[in-house]
Amino acid sequence: MHPQRVVITGVGLTCPLGNDLPTFRNALLAGKSGVVKFPVRNMGEQAAGVSEFEKTKYQNRKEIRVGTRAGGIGIFCAHEALENAGLDLKDIDPSRIGVYLGITEHGNVETETEVCQLVDHYDEDVKYWTHHHNPRTVANNPAGEITVNLGLTGPHYTIGAACAAGNAGIIQGVQMLRLGECDQALAGGVSESIRAFGIFAGFKSQGALAAHDDPTQASRPFDTDRNGIVVSEGGCIYVLERLEDALLRNATIIAEILGYRINSDGTDYVLPNPERQEECIRQALTNAELDPSEVDLVSTHATSTPQGDEQECKAVRNVFGENSSTLINNTKSFIGHSMGAAGAIELAGNLPSFEDGVAHATINLDNLDPNCHLPGLVINQPQEKKGGVNVILNNSFGMLGINSVLLLKKFKGLGRDIIYSP
Repeated sequence: MHPQRVVITGVGLTCPLGNDLPTFRNALLAGKSGVVKFPVRNMGEQAAGVSEFEKTKYQNRKEIRVGTRAGGIGIFCAHEALENAGLDLKDIDPSRIGVYLGITEHGNVETETEVCQLVDHYDEDVKYWTHHHNPRTVANNPAGEITVNLGLTGPHYTIGAACAAGNAGIIQGVQMLRLGECDQALAGGVSESIRAFGIFAGFKSQGALAAHDDPTQASRPFDTDRNGIVVSEGGCIYVLERLEDALLRNATIIAEILGYRINSDGTDYVLPNPERQEECIRQALTNAELDPSEVDLVSTHATSTPQGDEQECKAVRNVFGENSSTLINNTKSFIGHSMGAAGAIELAGNLPSFEDGVAHATINLDNLDPNCHLPGLVINQPQEKKGGVNVILNNSFGMLGINSVLLLKKFKGLGRDIIYSP
């Protein structure tokens, strides 16, 4: 028996290229970078992706002061997703809404800031340590802040899945809907990574932090001159529903989730394993009952690190071969790496392809690394897919060898199918 069909009916996001899907999509099609110079404690200005959303749209200043940046991002995205889905909380049982958010890390921003303040201004006197520290730093905080803000009483938690977390949050939402644990799932990922010195310092110590005189060109996956990650922030939350429920309320159906897989390399803390990445892709295709030839667009994880990009390309080539009809792109070239939010944000940037049949480009790709050759790679200019885009595969991989793959299809059944109007 086939599992219950689950669909996306709402999208809420903030990223370095905008605070709604149409704005984000237009910037991608225009080839616009969202990377800027950003001051980092003890490191000076670094290339980074900064999200500029209206913080007071859904929170007052006291709530912002008590809460966290990641929580504020989550609150903004959740409200926007519910509005986009046409859902009014007055009409929904709050105990039947689940919140499942992917994160890479949480609490280090607040802890790092508070420690620096304690040392720099208060002579290490702990009586000045904020009493808000504990709720700010617990792992479930970003999801919990959403439930407090919206008055939701259903399940909430975060999924710590490194840079695969955005996909993992969506997968968790699908599973909980199929289990009957909720009727609507707010699922995706959030990140406040640019606020932590330690993240920049860690990547720099690994030789994996991007450096370029022009920040807009710092993130350059697959290019021979790539030299590391551009750290970014942002979030994307989806409203997920069972298909029958979405149809019952005549919802706009953005896409249907066909299949997924999460697996582990089991080999190294940092270095990716292309064999396990390939296995994850193949298992997701099997789960979705699809042949590789049926995939129209592959959204790559590639972070602009020399070895990581090469290993993913090996995995993708092994699955899709020399099939140039499967288009391949990368969103990090525009906005950098938003860590736990990456998979969810990058998926959003590609969802309008179901409507317009166009794959956005991979930018900053001036000299293709021969080891990163992919027949269908879309380079520097958007490309229209002959026959349209009906199936999207979304890669998202993380440290400690966690791999995640999502497969989605254009919904062609009953209900309204329009998702995007430029």
